[in-house]
Amino acid sequence: MSDKEPQQQQEIEQLKATVVALRTNLEAANSDVNTAVQKANLSSADEIQELKNTISSLRSELESLKFEKDAAVQREAHRLADEIQQLKNTTSNLRSELESLKFEKDAAVQREAHRSADEIQQLKNTTSNLRSELEKLEAN
Repeated sequence: MSDKEPQQQQEIEQLKATVVALRTNLEAANSDVNTAVQKANLSSADEIQELKNTISSLRSELESLKFEKDAAVQREAHRLADEIQQLKNTTSNLRSELESLKFEKDAAVQREAHRSADEIQQLKNTTSNLRSELEKLEAN
């Protein structure tokens, strides 16, 4: 064998060892990259799930608020409809009372006018009778 062969053999062994070391480093680096990717994916998946949960919660809260608002609007509309009906009833009652009072006033005025006309007629009759009596007395 030549001098160069053990040296070449040694160099080949060193190169093989270097290849093995580089392969080990490459695999470790790939493993680290895969682990980092998996952690990033897991972190992203957790964040996505958290965001989905937040969206769902906010959607539920929004629907609840919408339902409460609609219910409040319905209650207020009902309350206002009741108030309007009460005001209409009050207006109708007051109108009826006003018409009744007007009718009573007109009747009272008619009665007073009739009573006054009767009194005037009685006073005219009394005056006429007294005049006739006075004329009889003067004629005597």
